Amino acid sequence: MSPTSTEDALLLGHDEEQIRLMEERCIVVNDDDEFVRDGSKKECHLMTNIQNGLLHRAFSLFLFDPKTGKLLLQKRAPEKITFPNMWTNTCCSHPLAVRSEVDGKQGAKNAAQRKLEHELGIPTKQVNVEDVQFLTRIHYLATSDNTWGEHEGTLRSLTIVDYILFLTTPVTLNVNKNEVCDEKWVSMDELKQLMNELDPSSFTPWFKLIVNEFLFKWWQALLDHPNQNHEYDAKMLAYLESDQIHRLL
Repeated sequence: MSPTSTEDALLLGHDEEQIRLMEERCIVVNDDDEFVRDGSKKECHLMTNIQNGLLHRAFSLFLFDPKTGKLLLQKRAPEKITFPNMWTNTCCSHPLAVRSEVDGKQGAKNAAQRKLEHELGIPTKQVNVEDVQFLTRIHYLATSDNTWGEHEGTLRSLTIVDYILFLTTPVTLNVNKNEVCDEKWVSMDELKQLMNELDPSSFTPWFKLIVNEFLFKWWQALLDHPNQNHEYDAKMLAYLESDQIHRLL
């Protein structure tokens, strides 16, 4: 059986729309996070390829209400092939191998605008990519099961390909139930309580890593620096922007 037919066989029984999305063309990168080629989402998420060092680029966006400072969480739909039924940050996905999304930070921001509309129904006119604040990149390995996983790096290198983004803007939601089965706005204390009450397996691995290493100090910095209109503005955190490598293995 060829590799392609093997991969297709692994998708049998999954949701048809989610199978279709596995053909999207992700960005395969080298150890310096430089474009190498495109690769299907299916190829990039297969654990056998991941274990052989295949790297692809991703982003994780955290959306905050500018008036309350609350964070929007989503619960991934049961139809999702990787990490179904898990709580995570507002939007996490992949820049695609298209002209508007291959250029590092700007490409990640453009991808975030696209996926906020796809997953949560947030109109693109409500998401100005220039208001999205890049903070850093992380390297992690997180397995979903024995077949599919997320890999934004490799154990044999320290490539950083997961772009962490903050955004503060008022939004309206029209959730895509094939992507998201629940959502909620939480304060810092409410998130801490939620993570204490629920089993750790209720949250995606990358979300737990970001929470443990960065989120609360960045979130507190956001709350400590409202703009002149007394609203919270992610661009006020530009001083925290860093290309430092964070190895969260």
